Amino acid sequence: MLGYLSVGVFIDGGYYAKVNRALKAAESSIIRVRSLFDFICGRLAYEEGVNPSDCQITEAHYFRGRYRVKEAYDKHLLYNERKFEDSLIENDVIFHYKHLREVERDGVVQVIEKGVDVWFALEAYELATFRKFDYVVLITGDADHEMLVRKLKALKIKTVLLTWNLTDVDATSPLLKEEAGHHWEFSHILHQDPGLKHHLLYKLRANDKDLGDEF
Repeated sequence: MLGYLSVGVFIDGGYYAKVNRALKAAESSIIRVRSLFDFICGRLAYEEGVNPSDCQITEAHYFRGRYRVKEAYDKHLLYNERKFEDSLIENDVIFHYKHLREVERDGVVQVIEKGVDVWFALEAYELATFRKFDYVVLITGDADHEMLVRKLKALKIKTVLLTWNLTDVDATSPLLKEEAGHHWEFSHILHQDPGLKHHLLYKLRANDKDLGDEF
C-alpha cells in the first residue's frame, strides 16, 4: 500500500474524440473531464487503500492534431475548439497540438495526422521517468502504444489503460490490452455500476447541439 499516489494522465485526443462522437450520437452526451479525473483518483485510491485526498493527478496531457486557424475558421471549428480547450484549462490539462494536413487521393480528401502518436509516447515516457509517477493512466486504444506500456512497466510504474469501446470500429487493440497491467473498460464498469454514467457524462441541451464532439 502506498501512502500517497501521484498520477500522470495522458489522453490520445483522436481516441477521446471518437468516444465523444459515439456518445453524442447514441445518448446526446459527452464526457465531463472533471468527473473522469475524479473517477480515476477515486478508483486508484480504493485499489491502493489510501484516502482519496492522498491520490492526486499531478499532471495531465492531451495530444491531438488540429487544423490551422484559416482552415478551422472555414470549417466552423474555432468555437468548438476553444470551448473544449476551456474545459482542459479548467482541469489543468496541458494540451499538445500538431497541424493536420488534407491530402486528396483518387478524388477523396484524407486528413493526415502525422507524428502525434510518437509525441504522445515520447512525452509520456520522458515525464514518467522524471516525475516518477506511481501510476500512469493512458486513455487510448491504439496498438501503436503497446511499446510505451512495455517501457513504462520496465520503469516499474503501474500503468492503467482506460478505454471505452462503444462501436466495433473503435475496439481497443488486443495487443495493447494484453500488455497493460491494468485495463479499465468503461462499458464493463458502467454495466456493473449504471449510476456512474449520470456523474460521468454531460447531457447536451438543445442549445448545445452545435458544440464539438470533444467539449
